[in-house]
Amino acid sequence: MKAVRLTVLADNYVTARNLRGEHGLAFHLAADNRQILFDTGQGLVLADNARALGIDLGAVDTVVLSHGHYDHTEGLPHVLGVARAPVTIHLHPQALQPKYRVTGSEARSIGLPQEALDALSRPPARVMTATTPTEVAPGIFCTGEIPRPADGPPPTDIFHLDPAGTQPDPLLDDQALYFSTTKGVVVLLGCAHSGVIPTLDYIRRLTGQPIRAVLGGLHLGKAPPAEIQRVADYLRALELTCLVPMHCTGTRATAALWATLPNICREGGVGARFEFEKEN
Repeated sequence: MKAVRLTVLADNYVTARNLRGEHGLAFHLAADNRQILFDTGQGLVLADNARALGIDLGAVDTVVLSHGHYDHTEGLPHVLGVARAPVTIHLHPQALQPKYRVTGSEARSIGLPQEALDALSRPPARVMTATTPTEVAPGIFCTGEIPRPADGPPPTDIFHLDPAGTQPDPLLDDQALYFSTTKGVVVLLGCAHSGVIPTLDYIRRLTGQPIRAVLGGLHLGKAPPAEIQRVADYLRALELTCLVPMHCTGTRATAALWATLPNICREGGVGARFEFEKEN
């Protein structure tokens, strides 16, 4: 068996001294001879945390972006700036669109910053856009666009494609990362804007295997209690062996998940490390 070693490089919280948190998310995956980042955070802490944790960002050969929001993409310029070889960037084409958070009369740009867009347009970046499942490294896949129930609610009422707030952003660029192990599938979530349940149901259909572990942002920070409990009950029914709520999951939801699944939940945060045996 070959191991996939996960290290959290950016998250809202930290696990130890000499590390720093931010509102963002970044995972480092070491698998076989590959060095992969799933998201890059805001870029405020990525380099320092990687250095403190003994991870060489210059050796990263692949970056997968869960979606086009700044708190998952703004570290791209640094990663590409220190790269010693070409870096393949996997993203949904709509991740490159302008994105705004519009509340009342206030509009704030939350998409890829211009510096990141510029970095993607030149070497060492090799941009690969896709809307369908893609193998980003042997046995490791990103979902591409995630099907949602036709009668399901929009991801949010504050995300838009224009600063006037007239074009809701369906966040079709949202995607997850997954790989199979001998005991089931491990899933990494960026923000799960498509919904935790649709995302995991889709991966179950793609793989035909049970979900073993779920790590990352569940985007339940503003969800009502009934929705939080619905997700918690769904996750309990999956019979997971590991659940790591992080980033945008929210304090109330994280507490509810720990209460519902006390023997399954694990702490995330910058510096957290996990290892899984990947199928050959």
